[in-house]
Amino acid sequence: MKLTIMAGVFTLSLSLLGDKPYREPNYDESKIPPYTLEDPLTFVDGRKVRTAADWEARRKEILDIFAREMYGQPPPEPEAVVTEVWDVKENAVAGYAVRKQVRMWFRKDKSGPCINWIVFAPRHAKKPSPVILFLNYRGNHELVPDKDVYVQRAWTQFVEKNDNYRASERTRGVMTDPNEDSIFPLSMLIARGYAVMSACYCEISPDPDWTEKNPAWRQETFAYTGIFDLWGKRDESRTDNITALGAWAWTLSRGLDYAQTDPLLDAKRSVVTGCSRLGKAALLAGARDERFAVCVPNQTGGGGAPLAKRDYGENTSTENVMFTHWYCKAYKKYSEKPWETLTFDQHMLLAAVAPRALLVQGFDTSRWMHTKGEYLACRAAAPVWKFLGRGTMPDVPYPDNYCTSGIGESFGYVRRSEQHGIAAHDWMWLMDFADREFGIGGR
Repeated sequence: MKLTIMAGVFTLSLSLLGDKPYREPNYDESKIPPYTLEDPLTFVDGRKVRTAADWEARRKEILDIFAREMYGQPPPEPEAVVTEVWDVKENAVAGYAVRKQVRMWFRKDKSGPCINWIVFAPRHAKKPSPVILFLNYRGNHELVPDKDVYVQRAWTQFVEKNDNYRASERTRGVMTDPNEDSIFPLSMLIARGYAVMSACYCEISPDPDWTEKNPAWRQETFAYTGIFDLWGKRDESRTDNITALGAWAWTLSRGLDYAQTDPLLDAKRSVVTGCSRLGKAALLAGARDERFAVCVPNQTGGGGAPLAKRDYGENTSTENVMFTHWYCKAYKKYSEKPWETLTFDQHMLLAAVAPRALLVQGFDTSRWMHTKGEYLACRAAAPVWKFLGRGTMPDVPYPDNYCTSGIGESFGYVRRSEQHGIAAHDWMWLMDFADREFGIGGR
């Protein structure tokens, strides 16, 4: 069994699945079945949203739907958030930044799971800096070529980049390589006045591949270790259990808890972002946690920003076969004909971020990613921002790559070509968008 990924395009074969049948992805626009989208400004019972208070109630209704039917219930609030700043470098990044390494626990006695955050803040800022929070894939040590940055010890996904499922010294600083598909341009972020916080998602919940043969690392069991140890034994009779996506989103909120305590960081000017599955987690965190001022999900793929009813590329069936731990059991009933059975769609999750600022970033090199479905989800969500008086996404045709005409005052869409990953263009669009939201000028 294998899954081939070439040039950002996923290639699937029925032979991979054995006794796990799935519905083949559709890549023909003419074969997309007709579908109808629910109005985000209309309650399930048919009442119209008429006031800002009504929207708050409708937003809660939307989030409840996604909790029951797709992403599982949000994890409970932690007993405590206990942090230990165990390393500080006052003149990191050629002297332009303060670097901190922070260990975080969720029980008062520091027992149980812990997460390792890295924080970079502009050293010469005259006041607390706006902060960008995101999860990384293989460890904080990959963000910078700094020998003092901790190499996390958790099981790690993406075998070609590590040693036997463990993070490796050999990838230290790899995200500073401009030839990588995903980069972390720290000096540019610091120069623009932004602080950043990151932690490795594998420390939170391991993310085994759907083709994993080792029984100890199967999705249905191994994925629910790590941070899941905080929440006790799972009730397998439930169809809305906490999912890995929910756990990753929850941890982004815990990062914001820390940001509220650090005098170098302005948690009220926070941006949550992430790429691919971690873009899904960022979108879910931004929808659930109103403290995030700006949400910028990057190249989320199916189950994130694109419409599911518009059956193209990654679909509800492949999602429920390949990523069983990302979604709750209830979501499986939508595998076959989502255009007929779904009573919600991803435009409603986008709308749940309103009235806060949202920028959806896509790329069109891979048909699997259903980039046009992202744009159409944005168009369907846009009336909510307009209703709330926050401006809206400009009413423009599907924009070309690198065209910013779809970015409005507080809601927008942009896409590019090239490969799957968070690139310098994406970081620049993120900061330009956040600058406008935070009233940062003079650059």
